[in-house]
Formats: sequence, C-alpha cells, structure tokens
Amino acid sequence: LEDYVIGNSSSAVETNNDTTTTESALSLNDRLQQLINRHRIMLFMKGIPSSPKCGFSRQIVEILDSYNVSYDAFNILEDEEVRQGLKEYSDWPTYPQLYVEGDLVGGLDIVKEMEDGGDLKELLTGDVTD
Repeated sequence: LEDYVIGNSSSAVETNNDTTTTESALSLNDRLQQLINRHRIMLFMKGIPSSPKCGFSRQIVEILDSYNVSYDAFNILEDEEVRQGLKEYSDWPTYPQLYVEGDLVGGLDIVKEMEDGGDLKELLTGDVTD
C-alpha cells in the first residue's frame, strides 16, 4: 500500500510540474496581453517617461509627448520576466516597443520613420489634418 501511495505522489508531482510549466507560460502570455492592452497607447521602455534610462527610450517619449497624447508606460528594467517574455511574444528583440490598440508598431526607428512620413500623427490621434 505504501509503494502505491508513494508511486501516485511521484506521478502527481511530475504531472504538476508539467502543468505548472505550461500554466507559467500561459500566465506570462496572459500577463503580457493584459499589459499591452492596459492603455490604447502602451510603451515598453527602459525607465519611466519622467526618467528614461536610455537614449532611445528618451527619444520615443519626446516624440509621444510632442503629440500630447495619453499613453501608459511599463519599465521593463523592473521585471525581467516581462522584459524577456515580451521580446519573444512580439518577435521584436529591442526596447523601446510601442503598441497602439494592442498592435506592435515597433521601436524608435519605426516610430521615427512614421513621424517623418506623417503616419504617426494619424495613428496616435486619429487626426489626418496637417
């Protein structure tokens, strides 16, 4: 009887470990999805808008602020799981990452290209006038 109980416990632990790993991956993806959709315009950056921790993050904050749009930001330096997980989730290896309405726009280079082409204002504000 003891062998049977120990055998069951061992199997249950193995199953639970597999389940826990799967649930952790799902819960990270769920968490990333919630973060991405926390605001219409969501910026994942190094630091916070009032205190960026890298030049690229500072530049993208300046661009967003120049449009006077409401946005939210997440400091990826404070959460390594989000920092690494979002790279895989978005298939975008660098930060900052800008999302609008749940969709990845890109990093600073893409945002600058959109700004130069006049597309960023419409994306951020919905305003097509010059």
